[in-house]
Amino acid sequence: MELNLSTLITEQRNEATKHIDQMSTGEILSVMNKEDQTVAIAVKRALPQIERSVDIIFETLKNNGRLFYVGAGTSGRLGVLDASECPPTFRTPPEMVQALIAGGEKAIFTAVEGAEDDPVKGATDLKKAGFKQEDVVVGIAASGRTPYVIGALKYARTLGAKTIGLSCNKESELSQVSHEAIEVVVGPEVLTGSTRLKAATAHKMVLNMLTTATMIKFGKVYENLMVDVNASNYKLKERAKRIVTTVTGVTAEEAEKVLYTANHDVKYAIVMIKAGVSLREAKKLLEKHDGFVRQAIEEALK
Repeated sequence: MELNLSTLITEQRNEATKHIDQMSTGEILSVMNKEDQTVAIAVKRALPQIERSVDIIFETLKNNGRLFYVGAGTSGRLGVLDASECPPTFRTPPEMVQALIAGGEKAIFTAVEGAEDDPVKGATDLKKAGFKQEDVVVGIAASGRTPYVIGALKYARTLGAKTIGLSCNKESELSQVSHEAIEVVVGPEVLTGSTRLKAATAHKMVLNMLTTATMIKFGKVYENLMVDVNASNYKLKERAKRIVTTVTGVTAEEAEKVLYTANHDVKYAIVMIKAGVSLREAKKLLEKHDGFVRQAIEEALK
């Protein structure tokens, strides 16, 4: 039976904004801001499910699996955004976190009408991407019923792979095909059905948590610093230098010198300076401690 979309919370009218077309600019912004403040609270309610999802993703990546995001429209673009930020932020290989969007790359910039309605294409795209049993897929769909996403997750399940569903509706079809369901119920949108608003904000917050928490568990953060940043341009090289000076207390000039020796690898540079060891020894220490800077330094200073 075809789902009556009007029953979805994300498709219902928001009583607080029924007269938004008659509001002043300030009133429009005020009501939007008030609605946005409810998003973080909705995410908080979903923290137990987000925690279990992080653990699933961490174990998958730890065992050489990969993380795939699958979505359509805004949801797909959010997946692309999060995946594309992982290599520069955490020095991950591009294949570790990937994103598929209904309609392909063109859909990142331009709406591809109807692409989200094909469940077979979702399964086919995931298969073409080389998805395997050892991988994990996060399906992103505010409605929780997007056929493209559902098709991809159903395919993943046939392989015996783990599936995670991220939606903004309770007990959705997406949740039914997911081993872990993250339902961030933000309520009706300011503009009826426009899930690029609160729903998208909620999903961006959750995706931030999934990858950031996972990478912290991998030792890619020391204190609250991005010590695995990929210093591939001027801005990131300057950030790498600031991180090294902040952690070690050396001058910017000294930090730059050691970073050059360490091929701009912040972790190596920090261990070299803090532990007083060579690049070769720093590499050995970090390898022994799975990339955790703190443990590498502590052993060297015993």
